[in-house]
Amino acid sequence: MENNLEYHVPVLLNECIEGLAIKPNGVYVDVTFGGGGHSKLILENLNSEGKLIAFDQDADANKNRLDAPNFYFVASNFAFLKNHLKLLKIDKIDGLLADLGVSSHQFDAAARGFTIREDAPLDMRMNQFLDRSAYHVVNEDSEEQLISIFRYYGELSNARAIAQELILKRADNPIKTTFELMDALKRFAPKFKDHKFYAQVFQAIRIEVNQELEVLKQMLEQATEMLAPEGRLVVMSYHSLEDRLVKNYMKRGSFDGEIEKDFFGNVQKPLTEIVRHPIIPNEEEIKRNTRARSAKLRIAEKND
Repeated sequence: MENNLEYHVPVLLNECIEGLAIKPNGVYVDVTFGGGGHSKLILENLNSEGKLIAFDQDADANKNRLDAPNFYFVASNFAFLKNHLKLLKIDKIDGLLADLGVSSHQFDAAARGFTIREDAPLDMRMNQFLDRSAYHVVNEDSEEQLISIFRYYGELSNARAIAQELILKRADNPIKTTFELMDALKRFAPKFKDHKFYAQVFQAIRIEVNQELEVLKQMLEQATEMLAPEGRLVVMSYHSLEDRLVKNYMKRGSFDGEIEKDFFGNVQKPLTEIVRHPIIPNEEEIKRNTRARSAKLRIAEKND
């Protein structure tokens, strides 16, 4: 089985597979199937008794589903992980892989509106059946909502000024495309750092549209519940907001980094880190795939 590199180049492929510590007869979940690059290698490490369940909410990913009797494709957001596993009569899993963020295919499909390189309708929906797109966020959200989105999801220090500018610009005409959005905010783009600024703006809107941080929290909690003792949780993130949630949850069992203790003072921690510091791509991989440069891979094991 060949990797669908035209759809998505899998990042830290071997490190992810090693992190899962695959048992040939185990049950594994890939909650971000995409082009199937990671899933193909997981499947190659399973025997006929092993199972692989792949999730992806993007209808385009369904075209890449694998032809194997022990492969199951679930066309759903991974926030509904537990429900779908129960429907498949799966009570426990031996490992789960999550490759977060936007796939190469989604960035390269200009019409989806994820990239700052092409003019396209303001969309940014990973699930095309969602009612709310980037257009609705930019043109309908209140000033306070926009301030919060740009401040917390884009980590932009001038979030209030950006929100006010959008309110003024959209009062004349709706902002319909990616280039129109960039043009509306061009006075805020620092010279020689405009690419980074627009990337932060797009990231903020995309996270809001897809509720990425909330569904990540739901998935991590459900994954931990479904993992068998010594089962592995392998998560790759691409920006600090995601990585902070994953790190806190693996290290301390909470998303805010607070340590929870029971009545006797014992730390309530469902996972143990396998690697204390995130695994990052080497220079050779980054040269092959520039989108790998911000990847951070964390691995944890379910406590007994």
